[in-house]
Amino acid sequence: MAIATALVILAVVAVLLMRGRSPFGGKNTTFAVSPVTGISRIEISDDKCKVTLVKKAGGWSVNEKYEARKGAVNDLLVILAEMQIKSPVSRKMFYEEITAKGFSPVKVRVFHAARLIRSFFVYRTGSNPYGNIMKMRAASKPFIVSLPGMEAELGSAFSTDPLYWQPFVLFDQLPSEISSVTLENGTDPSSSFTITNTANTFSLSNLSSGLTGWDTARVIRYLTYFTHVPFEAPATGLTATEKEEIIKTSPLYTITLVRKDGGKLQVTLRDRWISQNGVRSRDTDRLWAVINGREELFIVRYVDIDPILKKSSYFFPG
Repeated sequence: MAIATALVILAVVAVLLMRGRSPFGGKNTTFAVSPVTGISRIEISDDKCKVTLVKKAGGWSVNEKYEARKGAVNDLLVILAEMQIKSPVSRKMFYEEITAKGFSPVKVRVFHAARLIRSFFVYRTGSNPYGNIMKMRAASKPFIVSLPGMEAELGSAFSTDPLYWQPFVLFDQLPSEISSVTLENGTDPSSSFTITNTANTFSLSNLSSGLTGWDTARVIRYLTYFTHVPFEAPATGLTATEKEEIIKTSPLYTITLVRKDGGKLQVTLRDRWISQNGVRSRDTDRLWAVINGREELFIVRYVDIDPILKKSSYFFPG
């Protein structure tokens, strides 16, 4: 009887131990971070670039210089909280998918205050539909990691491009914040104009002299269009030569906005050309944009930018 009782106890203990074990090993099941509310800093780096997302009182910042895009950070936090191992990756698969193709990993480090609470490597590959190959350490066993119930590619959420993390916005000024707006039309200079707002008293001029007879309501309505003017995405994948070729072309429009706090934002817009089946043609839906003379290029849709691409004649009754 005592022997039977002992055997039953041992069996129960064995079952409990087996339930507590991870099928992949305890050290290999900790890609996820919980709770994400404790995360204060996230570092994402590869052999070319590094991005640091820092949580502050007013929100998240990018490299402690720019405001972070809320949607991108929220998506990343969801992934960090919910990602799980889907399956192990064999040595043969890892060699064929990663090593043989020369893919370098993205290193992710997650902090609470100054304490590192999680780190892992992400090997981005578009050939598996369930997630991305990840490792806890460079020499660790690789796994396919995914979000439960979602066959989503996770690698794009671990971008090392600082532009990806910044708001996709060209202008976001309220009319009360604007001191002046100048639009220079590169193809029709005579239609260029400047609006000046001094203590809620407006003036309209072309590039040489003041104008009269314009409609104040149209001027005020025009300034409201600057409340939210987005761009579609940063332009990625361009070579230095391609960028130089684009910048050398004459701008279609140059828009300069001066805020009442003295800040200045200038956006230049240029024709965008696309190639389809070896034929190069002008993109009628999108433009190239440069912000404040920075080296980066952005893609802007006409449907988003068109409300502020007016001619001086727009402000006159007709």
